[in-house]
Amino acid sequence: MTTPTDRTKPRIGWLGTGRMGSAMVQRLLAAGYEVAVHNRTRAKAESLREYGATVAGSMAELAHRDVVFTMVAADAALTEVTVAEGGLLRQTAAPGILVDCSTVSQKVALQIRAEAAKAGAPMLAAPVSGNPSAVRAGTAAFVVSGPPQAYEIVNPLLTAIAGAAAYVGEGEEARLVKIAHNLFLGAVIQSLAEITVLAEKGGVRRSDFLAFINASVLGSVFTRYKTPALTHLDFTPTFTPQLLRKDFELGLSAARESGVSMPVAALVHQLVQASVQAQGQDGPVDFAVLLAEVARASGLLLEAEKQDAGEAGG
Repeated sequence: MTTPTDRTKPRIGWLGTGRMGSAMVQRLLAAGYEVAVHNRTRAKAESLREYGATVAGSMAELAHRDVVFTMVAADAALTEVTVAEGGLLRQTAAPGILVDCSTVSQKVALQIRAEAAKAGAPMLAAPVSGNPSAVRAGTAAFVVSGPPQAYEIVNPLLTAIAGAAAYVGEGEEARLVKIAHNLFLGAVIQSLAEITVLAEKGGVRRSDFLAFINASVLGSVFTRYKTPALTHLDFTPTFTPQLLRKDFELGLSAARESGVSMPVAALVHQLVQASVQAQGQDGPVDFAVLLAEVARASGLLLEAEKQDAGEAGG
């Protein structure tokens, strides 16, 4: 179902229509924005036609847009779509504002920001907290940094996509905030997996244990969101161990550069790396699979529970 576009609104371009990018584009389309999308794998962009997006056949088509968002997985992908030969910033025109929502290194981000400035395009770093389900529900959150004037223009777009946007500085501060956020995310899921296995080995059902955690002072949006996956052993990917490993590598690199001691993060990085290696050539899974890794190391055979946490039971 499409929504009529408002011609007074800025024309949007979007690079990167994977799971997150696609959900974010759909939010903009539902809010009445005109969005042209492009993806290296064209089929992923084509699927957005039914929601009202147009599919750009080339980077040149996006370069004339008022605001262009990028949402890709890693440094190499962002470099390819922006500053490599044929990239967005190598066209004869440049977008009015470039907004990068990817979680990438500050080194690459600074290089691309410099190239954007040469092309005359102010650049915002706007990584997002949340997964596709959170985006669709309007409960994701942006952390943003870059020129304040550009932020004022783009803020209505960000709030159309997510429930909140926090502005933290005029440079690359948002990158560091998002990386720190994901270090915490990894430490939390690893700790939650460990204590859940401890409780289950002691005779407590996972659903009962997680219901208590969620009702306690330690309960959070994240623990409640992950409870069904941990209870039912549903590891359909929303965020993979591979992406989490990448973010830990970025975070630990930033810590070394800043002289910050992060022993917990270093240990969790090793555990995430072990999880990635254990998966081998299997298909993508969610990072909640760390529960299975802890159980395996603890000699516990996990079984999916049909009952949700908090439901009455024995």
